[in-house]
Amino acid sequence: KAPVPSGILERLNAGEVVIGDGGFVFALEKRGYVKAGPWTPEAAAEHPEAVRQLHREFLRAGANVMQTFTFYASDDKLENRGNKITFTGAQVNEAACDLAREVANEGDALVAGGVCQTPSYLSCKSEADVKAIFKKQLDVFMKKNVDFLIAEYFEHVEEAVWAVEVLKETGKPVAASLCIGPEGDMHGISPGECAVRLVKAGAQIVGVNCHFDPMTCVNAVKMMKEAVEKAGLKAHYMVQPLAYHTPDCSCQGFIDLPEFPFGLEPRILTRWDMHKYAREAYNAGIRFIGGCCGFEPYHIRAVAEELAPERGVLPAASEKHGNWGTGLEMHTKPWVRARARRDYWENLKPASGRPLCPSMSAPDGWGVTKGHTDLLQQKEATTKAQLKQLFERSMNH
Repeated sequence: KAPVPSGILERLNAGEVVIGDGGFVFALEKRGYVKAGPWTPEAAAEHPEAVRQLHREFLRAGANVMQTFTFYASDDKLENRGNKITFTGAQVNEAACDLAREVANEGDALVAGGVCQTPSYLSCKSEADVKAIFKKQLDVFMKKNVDFLIAEYFEHVEEAVWAVEVLKETGKPVAASLCIGPEGDMHGISPGECAVRLVKAGAQIVGVNCHFDPMTCVNAVKMMKEAVEKAGLKAHYMVQPLAYHTPDCSCQGFIDLPEFPFGLEPRILTRWDMHKYAREAYNAGIRFIGGCCGFEPYHIRAVAEELAPERGVLPAASEKHGNWGTGLEMHTKPWVRARARRDYWENLKPASGRPLCPSMSAPDGWGVTKGHTDLLQQKEATTKAQLKQLFERSMNH
């Protein structure tokens, strides 16, 4: 059995690079274990073998953190808009913790218990109501003794602060990650101001995840770092972006793109794009570097390979991958053997292969955020009449 690794703060304080895992919800949806729409993680209890295998692939690719598959595992989300599941929130959260710990113990990885934004907040429920939802998930994380906690995927810093306040009470290290870009949260609060509030609330690691491409996310975290330092505060920084190019997104990120969620494939970053991302993140002073939606194990492997000189280790998955494509030296075709070099892949501009494919999309900017009637959540399925209204509105946009 692997030796018990030092904790997240010990690693970051020692200047280590911690590599996060990738996107579970999107990867498992593609594999047939998660339903797009609710995006809830009952697969942890329903199909543990699928979740375990994905954890293993990320571990093999170089991840040091196994994040529990508890995204949207709050009770108010599990029973939202007609979503019916046969497991309780506690069962889903417990199964997710057990799987993450089992795989983390197979290598040098830590287990992070994660909570994220709630439908209750979007429906303007009280601070006490929202905090009670986090507390319920937290009880499981404490029982299962996760190594640290992450409040992630928050569009509003106010709700993220509430989450951090609840997580802090455990005494475990707390990371806080907003799904915002350089424009700030959904109420226009700048990334810098958001970060300062999160650090003051008690988060020791702050950053962003999801919604935007790697370079956009790195830029948002740079803004956070600058503001935290200017305020005379101390923190570590994390970034877990999308594996999709999003230069045409507005402040709500890829959810506004017409391709979301079933037509995003032409936007996927290559493994070589990921090398560039890992280097940019490292140069920006970010030391917890991972991925979110769209990040497959080979993307995480690319991050681990780029940062191998700093980390002093290559991931196990690199046994099957020559540095910068050198494995192609073994190819039967001479023109493919000629691609076994870094400058070829670094300078490639991949084609989409779609003759009429536009290079950019126009985002759906409906400007809907917390407090808007369209966001009031309901347990019942969305009605035909509600859908008709939305279809008509969409056509007029």
